[in-house]
Amino acid sequence: MRSYHTRWVVLSDGGLPTEDIYFLESAAPAMRTQGAMIERAVTSRSFGAAWRYGRSFLHQYAGANVLLCRSLPLSWLRWLERHRQAFGYIGYLIDDDIGAAANDPTLPPAYRKRMARVANLQPRLMALSNEVIACSAVLAERFRPHHQCVSVLTPPLIATLPIKTHFESSPSSSAPWRIGFHGTRAHLNDLMHIAPALQAIQQTRNDIQLELMLGKHTPKALVELPNVLAPDPLPWHAFRSYQAKCQLHIGLAPLLNTPFNQGKSFIKFLDIAAMGGVGVYSNRYPYTDVVSDGVNGLLVEDVPEAWQAAIEQLLNNPMATAKMAQQAAKDASEIGDPQRALRFWQARAD
Repeated sequence: MRSYHTRWVVLSDGGLPTEDIYFLESAAPAMRTQGAMIERAVTSRSFGAAWRYGRSFLHQYAGANVLLCRSLPLSWLRWLERHRQAFGYIGYLIDDDIGAAANDPTLPPAYRKRMARVANLQPRLMALSNEVIACSAVLAERFRPHHQCVSVLTPPLIATLPIKTHFESSPSSSAPWRIGFHGTRAHLNDLMHIAPALQAIQQTRNDIQLELMLGKHTPKALVELPNVLAPDPLPWHAFRSYQAKCQLHIGLAPLLNTPFNQGKSFIKFLDIAAMGGVGVYSNRYPYTDVVSDGVNGLLVEDVPEAWQAAIEQLLNNPMATAKMAQQAAKDASEIGDPQRALRFWQARAD
């Protein structure tokens, strides 16, 4: 086995899911066994005034490869620009079309403002970087006019797939079907588009529990339906623990055709498989790259009637649904194999 003694540091601006999925929890464990030294350094917005810490950081990490994820505080960005030559390879990892998010009027204003700040810094982040690493081919194409080296790293599966015992008992009012939507507020408009389908189903059946992890942001029209849970969104590590314990039958991943959504990866396919479920997905990229309709999930057009019919198809055919969930797990293991991420980063270790 080849030994890799490279040192890596992830400059973390709080994008823990991105850092963990694409590097720290997928490739880094194996890289460490091969000799690599890998650390996460949490950036501080007061860094610019802490010149002594800057000297210590430079002494500790000089020559290391650096991974930037999404953004950096301005003080850190300025410091890294001044000391760029002290480091080796720098990669800029991005898993969203930040510019599209900043200009999408359907997204929450606070989120758009935050994304606008990141979008303004992106040219400087890319100028520092040897390579831009995007989560999908479409997102990569948006960066190619702005950087000479753009690569694609699709999301690895870092969760352990569960044993699907929840399909063995017949769903009933005492052991209901569990349907889940675990998207962020950035996908609230996508959820609202299929709300009429969820309303129709929840009002006519008593063997379903619908979970919408949006907390206080859950639309009133949905939270007031029978058998609806609206837990608060969880911090990343708490969500990982919850995901490992939660078992779904059906996961919902609506994705309207917007510039922001067009840059998305197929991460929801992996997330739904990680909870033991079969997904219902919008019939468009990126899901059309990984979902075979009726085999490992369902692809649905953007009309509520189609979503209602797809969900009812799964509810009314439990054996076929369980078979699809099994196939989804198998496919998630293959397309999300962490070995792909390992090989990707190993190629940049020399």
